[in-house]
Amino acid sequence: MTKATAATITQGMRWLAALSLCASVVSPAVAEEPIWDALRLPGTVVLLRHSYAPGGFDPPGARLDDCSTQRNLDESGRAQARRLGEAFKKRDLAVGVVLSSPRCRCLDTARLAFGTAEAWLPLQGALRDTELRQRQIIEIKKRIAEHTDGPPLVLVTHGSVVSDVTGLDLRMGAFVVLRRAADGSHTVVGQHYEP
Repeated sequence: MTKATAATITQGMRWLAALSLCASVVSPAVAEEPIWDALRLPGTVVLLRHSYAPGGFDPPGARLDDCSTQRNLDESGRAQARRLGEAFKKRDLAVGVVLSSPRCRCLDTARLAFGTAEAWLPLQGALRDTELRQRQIIEIKKRIAEHTDGPPLVLVTHGSVVSDVTGLDLRMGAFVVLRRAADGSHTVVGQHYEP
């Protein structure tokens, strides 16, 4: 092998390595585009787990009518919710009805991201009451099925509710997109996390 051939092979290998690196950097953004594209289709649903709130559960004695008794968003959670709203605005995506768990961390996430929220009791979940939990999931799935047209319906809720509805385990501040199929069912397009 001549020096010129070896140099050409080495240069080609470097070019392929650079191309591979570029592909790995571009791939995640490309992989997310179907989510954002789906949000432009009629009847789409966004199921959003509230933004970052330190801790695991509400303290004992927490009341819906008093945010100071609940687990709430910290500053990073509030900033995360604002970034989520900016991600929608950057893509010129409008949302329709925004329903939220009545827990303050969910209402705050919805209002900071989308400017509005209507409290809806089924979205608060019921970890310790199996019958109530099943009734709530049925009601949520019914509401999703009824969303047939218009801009995305946004449901802001808790991780357990997202998991019950979709089978997915989302981080705080992540959402899953459900696209309406021709038969009227909704299928998961994918998920997005706003760090």
